[in-house]
Amino acid sequence: MADEIHTGGCQCGAVRFRVEGKLGDASVCHCRMCQKASGNFYLPLVSVRGAKVAWTRGQRKRFQSSNAVWRGFCGDCGTPLTFEAPDGMALAIASFDSPEGIAPTIQWGTEAKLPYVDHVPALPGEETMNDLDEASYLADLVSYQHPDHDTDTWPPEERR
Repeated sequence: MADEIHTGGCQCGAVRFRVEGKLGDASVCHCRMCQKASGNFYLPLVSVRGAKVAWTRGQRKRFQSSNAVWRGFCGDCGTPLTFEAPDGMALAIASFDSPEGIAPTIQWGTEAKLPYVDHVPALPGEETMNDLDEASYLADLVSYQHPDHDTDTWPPEERR
């Protein structure tokens, strides 16, 4: 049986990775360090201990957020990529090309959980293009985000 293959990378495409093997536990961390590192309410992570991780384009920059943990990110666009602890590395779930198949099974750091997080799913929801009256720039928006798959080169020739 062939190993599982997972690919991903940052928003701008400067850093790409490939994971060969089974992904480990997936979680959401609410601790204040993860909030700051992701610029978000929490940070969804999946362990890659036991899998082979290769950086297939570029290299992550790293910040030592504590005496035990390093945080990896793209030095060009800032996308959070890794949580690196003495017991192994985890990757940010949203940085995978197919994050929908990586579902968290536990929450950590709940002592810092923001009080409104559990109510977010109950907020009214709209599709992006329903906001054209307030954000008319959306009508002509051209994405420069790297696609959710590997490419031979990046950025496209017309953007270089």
